[in-house]
Amino acid sequence: MIEPTSHVDTFIRDNMPAPELWPEMDYSVLPELADYPTRFNIADVLIDQQVAAGYADTAALIFGDVTWTYTELMDRANQIANVLVEDYGFVPGERVLIRSGNHPMLIASWLAVLKAGGVAITTMPVLRERELVYMIDKAKVRFAISHDNLAKDIDRAQNGAPDLEHILYFGADRNDALEKIMEGKSKTFENVDTAADDPAIIGFTSGSTGTPKGTLHFHRDILAAADCFIGHVVKIRPGDIVCGSPQIAFLYGLCAFIADTFRFGATAVLLERGTPEAVLETIEKHKATVCFSTPSGYKLMLDKARDYDLSSLRECVGGGEPLLPAIFNEWKEITGVEMINGLGISELLHIFISASGDDIKPGAIGKAVPGFEVRVVDEQFEDVKPGETGLMVVKGPNGCRYLDDLEKQKAYIQDGWNKSGDLCRIDEDGYFYYEARTDDMILTGGYNVSGLEVEAVLLEHPTVHEAAVVGTPDKDRGQIVKAFIIPKDADSVGEETVSELQDFVKSQISAFKYPRSVEFVDKLPLTATGKIQRGALRQLERERAEEAGII
Repeated sequence: MIEPTSHVDTFIRDNMPAPELWPEMDYSVLPELADYPTRFNIADVLIDQQVAAGYADTAALIFGDVTWTYTELMDRANQIANVLVEDYGFVPGERVLIRSGNHPMLIASWLAVLKAGGVAITTMPVLRERELVYMIDKAKVRFAISHDNLAKDIDRAQNGAPDLEHILYFGADRNDALEKIMEGKSKTFENVDTAADDPAIIGFTSGSTGTPKGTLHFHRDILAAADCFIGHVVKIRPGDIVCGSPQIAFLYGLCAFIADTFRFGATAVLLERGTPEAVLETIEKHKATVCFSTPSGYKLMLDKARDYDLSSLRECVGGGEPLLPAIFNEWKEITGVEMINGLGISELLHIFISASGDDIKPGAIGKAVPGFEVRVVDEQFEDVKPGETGLMVVKGPNGCRYLDDLEKQKAYIQDGWNKSGDLCRIDEDGYFYYEARTDDMILTGGYNVSGLEVEAVLLEHPTVHEAAVVGTPDKDRGQIVKAFIIPKDADSVGEETVSELQDFVKSQISAFKYPRSVEFVDKLPLTATGKIQRGALRQLERERAEEAGII
């Protein structure tokens, strides 16, 4: 029996793929998942129910000198929900774009949107006007909540996005700031009775075509992500102090500091900028027990880790990219903690391959997280032999549902399996090893960058005739973004042109996507049909890196 939706605005449900195009999502694989009710609101589970369960006076968030208990966070979320509903006529199913660095009001706003039955879209602070306009138009967003220090691009985006009617700002000392509007609102709110399979969040991610895809996740998906990975691998518990470097705007950070922390009655320490020094200082100051970062992030911490007291750490999670044994070993030598590596993708919300404790095998990502089934297959969709490289496919309680993109949906799902786009190998013990992406994505410092998206921006610059963007090996970041460019006038380019092109990319899209290396060339390798052979450029860069001793 299909539960009726709570959504009054049904745009998202109307533009989801039909259920027959979804992957298989089995909730009977784990007892805790099988017991999920057919109707629940994830905000109610994470906050209201935790307050009722005895965590009312427990610190939920720490941000600088500010601490909010679970009760105080619930009260503020309720007040924001009342602002949306009473002052702006917000109805269940509507989308809210949330724009902020890590901040208590970001989390309160996210919870408020879900309490009101809405769909939350968190966005990276580095996103620029054109990226925001695309998301607003794709999801038909009428509301935005933003930190005041990020007003510039969202204000500009409103001019190019007629759907966006209302922007509420926090962090500003003025009468129309969200904090001021909240003051007169009730601290109680009747949470919308959402179906477990009502959409709750959209995570936008750049695909191999350079066009952002909207990955849809239900209320139950958020709960399952925490119960599977955290409940069985990381095992966060009441009393834990959780910190780290990810931005909540990323699904990895959102899960870490909201779902993973609050589900288990722990405390999140938020850092607006998770620099290596800031994370190390936070661990020492707050006696953090659990840390989330990327392997690149931990590598950068290694230089100064011995200068801090990190003895409080119990678990460290390094997600987003492969973990090199050298980083694993040095981190363990300094802290005594064996780092947990993990692989997750936006389409499945959180990490589904990992291992902890005695199950960790340095160099391997890990095994399938309880609740998930993972295979490595060949072109005929048959399992490869141990040690052979193939395409990783996965299914479990979460799975891919793209917003208004049937072609990509059909391409991503095969026989009920999610085709991750990752090339892996599996050993005889069931451990997975990451090899590469099957598309033109560049994995740099834990961030995914679409080379095609960067190319599209470069081609808008008047000095560029043709461009090809690939990842090139780098000791610190794994890869960096590199642009091969055929200039319109070879005689007029130089070092100043490189800086000009880099600044141009930063002005148009997220700054982390800019090409850190630019090489001007006379021609690019082409196929017989005239298509750029990016694979040949990647091979060239690998050979150069080998000669330079980088890999």
